[in-house]
Amino acid sequence: MEDHRVSRFPSLAARLTRRAAGAGAALLLATALAAPARAQTVPVRIGYIPIIGAAPVVVADKQGWLKDAGLAPAFTVFESGPNMIQALASGTIDVYVAGVAPLAVARSKGIDVKVVAATAIEEMTFVASPKLAPFFEGGKPAAEAFKAFKAATGKPARLATQPPGSVPETTLRHWLERVTKTDKADVEIVPMGIDATQQALLAGAVDGATIREPADTIVMERNPAIKLIALGGAMFPTQPGTVIGVSGAFLAKHPKAVQALVDANIRAIDFIKKDPAAAAPLIGTVLGKGIVSDETIKKALASPATKLEADPRVIIEPTRQMQAFQLSIGTLDKELPLDGLFDTTFYETAAKAR
Repeated sequence: MEDHRVSRFPSLAARLTRRAAGAGAALLLATALAAPARAQTVPVRIGYIPIIGAAPVVVADKQGWLKDAGLAPAFTVFESGPNMIQALASGTIDVYVAGVAPLAVARSKGIDVKVVAATAIEEMTFVASPKLAPFFEGGKPAAEAFKAFKAATGKPARLATQPPGSVPETTLRHWLERVTKTDKADVEIVPMGIDATQQALLAGAVDGATIREPADTIVMERNPAIKLIALGGAMFPTQPGTVIGVSGAFLAKHPKAVQALVDANIRAIDFIKKDPAAAAPLIGTVLGKGIVSDETIKKALASPATKLEADPRVIIEPTRQMQAFQLSIGTLDKELPLDGLFDTTFYETAAKAR
């Protein structure tokens, strides 16, 4: 027999139909609303070197500020800025977080990149090994200390730094040649990566090094006989340090994402300065690779070698001066125009909104 139970109650059938239609419409609406949210998520590949200068970007990620702004970051660690340039050139990364000096060279070779923010200045320091440090006692000038070391050991002091053209190498040479006027015969510069420099210093394989936080704090905690000899400002005044560089292709396609990144950088620097104790665990998980204590990272943040600075305008003239020095020592073959390297509009927009 034919079942007419539903047909006998047309109002119930109508209600069921309306409910089904309403559920379908709600599902379609939810899907429509979700689709733009997915579309707004911008993948961004960020290359960085493991130093305190990269801490603002790390904090912005760990606090969820990048995700909240619609960014989906993926991080890759590099040993130096020059090493990262190849990745930038090949399109492997979109964002470069390292020293500014290699970027001018990159632009001269046709790599489209813009500096949209700074993260730190005057980062580089010079530290002496237990073998070299005693020669600086009593405030002895560096040139005399290096000369005395060579006379005592029969060898020039081996000084570790990063590759030629990097900010660390340029800063070290500026300090030796222009500031301390050290005889070139009394020192030997040995280029190597960040981790290798730290390990060589602790192992006594080199006599001194240019390093940045948190390496300063780490090596002096592990061996108190390692001594801090010169801060960044003494080595190169207003030393241009770590910056946020963005590939031209990414910037053209995602200007709102770049603005969000610059906004987050400023917010992170403010947070680190106001609450280093809360920032330290976030930073340590990345820069300390989970094996450096939060207390060590907190000490690194309080170090006189840590000078966080978001404003890219602060380093434009010092970058020009650094380039002029690189020309004089032959690191650069020709003067590279800085016009177009810096795009300060993102920082200026963020500063106005604060």
